[in-house]
Amino acid sequence: MKAIVIGAGPAGLAVAACLAEAGVTVEMLERSARVGSRWRLHYDRLRLHTVRGRSGLPMLPMPRGTGRYPRRDEVVRYLEDYAAHFDLHPRFGCAVTKVTRDGNRWRVLHDQGETTADSVIFATGMADLPNLPHWTQDFTGEVLHSSAYRNPDRFRGRRVLVVGFGNSGGDIALDLAELRVDVAMSVRGPVNILPRELLGMPITSFGLLSRLLGPGLADRLTAPILRLAVGRPADYALVAAAKGPARQVSEDGRIPLIDMGTLGAIRAGLIAVRPGVSGVTGQHITFTDGTEADFDAVVAATGYRTDLRAMLGDHPALDAEGHPRMSGAGPDGLHFISYHAAADGQLRRIGIEAREIAKAIAG
Repeated sequence: MKAIVIGAGPAGLAVAACLAEAGVTVEMLERSARVGSRWRLHYDRLRLHTVRGRSGLPMLPMPRGTGRYPRRDEVVRYLEDYAAHFDLHPRFGCAVTKVTRDGNRWRVLHDQGETTADSVIFATGMADLPNLPHWTQDFTGEVLHSSAYRNPDRFRGRRVLVVGFGNSGGDIALDLAELRVDVAMSVRGPVNILPRELLGMPITSFGLLSRLLGPGLADRLTAPILRLAVGRPADYALVAAAKGPARQVSEDGRIPLIDMGTLGAIRAGLIAVRPGVSGVTGQHITFTDGTEADFDAVVAATGYRTDLRAMLGDHPALDAEGHPRMSGAGPDGLHFISYHAAADGQLRRIGIEAREIAKAIAG
């Protein structure tokens, strides 16, 4: 029994380790030169929103000495140690171009040739193709996606608009504000906001309530406590979402902002809050409430899209945009890992799906 794993980030490493443990021969294909390539490119201040004990991959916990909420560099070091511990040796610099069914096996074409296997696992992740707002093409100042942001140093003395109110947007706006950069956040729609910890517990631990009680009931039970902990979105010139955070994750696949200090910076006047953008002329931006301002740079924390059609074609496992319809063990030896957002932490969810896929393949 042989399996091909496409990608050597956390998901690819986890499923490869579980497959090897189950006696399956594994070949890993990775287009970059190192494991965890995307983690190496994240912004400097990034920390996990899940605690160390809930962030390890299968069969190897994160080591003691790692922070309660691990830093980006600690995660990278852990991924390197994980690959070494399980003797995983991806074929680096190997970009997959096509995956097709050939009789009862899968044929994988890549820029170093081709290989076949009984099963294929896609582990390329959700952070694949950066999304940019269409209006940024009319903005004559600097534009960069959050995936290209590293730290605030280059923005000293400049006016910066951060677009988006997800966790990357919140972190980056706070990073800029702490250096006293003139920064505003453009928040187009209604939002949910969560504290990092609630009643002394990591907020991601409350994902269990959603699984036990259902998202709707979990939202109703936690709403009064959340209001006491972080207030209402209106307190920050924001519009509250019609659905609670658990339903937002379950129904929309979107993780609410988990506050790491952004709300305090808004209250202190270090981060201005603006609505969505309605027009752009040069470096002059008009917002949907009629207000206007000039900016030197735009950081678009507007997420990513996933499109696997270049490799899989119009396969029924993909939706119309090329995103996998499911994440976990699939039929006919075709599997996907970590393609849906998880309220209780993406790394924890990776471990669950990795074991599920290995069990399905090993029989």
